[in-house]
Amino acid sequence: MSARGGVLVIGEALVDIVDSGDSVEEHPGGSCANVAVALARLERPTTLVTQLGRDAYGDLVCRHLRDAGVELVVDEQPATSTARAVLDGDGAARYEFDLTWSLDPGVVHTRPAVVHVGSIGAVLEPGASAVRTLVEQHAADAYVFYDVNARPLLMPDLEQTRAAVEAIAAVADVVKASDEDIAFLFPGTPLEEVALRWLAGGCAAVAFTLGGDGAVCFSRGARIEVPSVRVSVVDTIGAGDTFSAGLIDALWDVVSEPRERERLRALPAAAWAQVVRHGAAAAAVTVSRAGANPPWRHELS
Repeated sequence: MSARGGVLVIGEALVDIVDSGDSVEEHPGGSCANVAVALARLERPTTLVTQLGRDAYGDLVCRHLRDAGVELVVDEQPATSTARAVLDGDGAARYEFDLTWSLDPGVVHTRPAVVHVGSIGAVLEPGASAVRTLVEQHAADAYVFYDVNARPLLMPDLEQTRAAVEAIAAVADVVKASDEDIAFLFPGTPLEEVALRWLAGGCAAVAFTLGGDGAVCFSRGARIEVPSVRVSVVDTIGAGDTFSAGLIDALWDVVSEPRERERLRALPAAAWAQVVRHGAAAAAVTVSRAGANPPWRHELS
């Protein structure tokens, strides 16, 4: 991606070790890697900047990303990170991490139309400082999408985590979070209150996923509620990441142009409803099958 265009995703890639109680399986994953794969499968030009080791897990992740069509920029680390996901009876995942994040911002040489950041990579130091530097470098002419996707096990200092989240939300055009993220970061605070604060800071829209209850999106002057798509849930790994990719995909005709913040702010409520429905439809495919396995373009046609 030497010329301007496409999506630059910055963040963690790892291997999910999924323990269902009956078996243990290993799948390529990581929130930002999942977003990159989902976007590439939806035929959007996508580059992922991440860290991987020169090991079997790193090879597994690289093959997965390249098979989807993701261009990779790798800052090498001693070993590829892992996340053990223990599934309950409903397919919901509880995570245990073996992960380090110390990204060098100097590995990035691109002029994207969209920058997506989120989850661990946006808050875990020392790499999170590099992520914020890259966001600030590109925010003048690239749209910024941010998926909070909090991981409490890796974010024990709540004040520090909250400050990191707020710093990126302040420059983001679209913020996505789950209701569980907000309950962790801002206990007892209504979703709408958080959304209105981020909108006042400059966001065009804030979308919250609500698990089986669908999603709600706040734009300037509108609240849009979208029901979930009913499917048989295998597991929820990668669902929120796919939802995030679906938002970018649905907004492509707008965000593939040079950034003008008023473009997104001017979208009517009906347009945001279509955007969120598209994200929900994409996420529904992911939860219907094992691991972070987002849909290809033909599956959403």
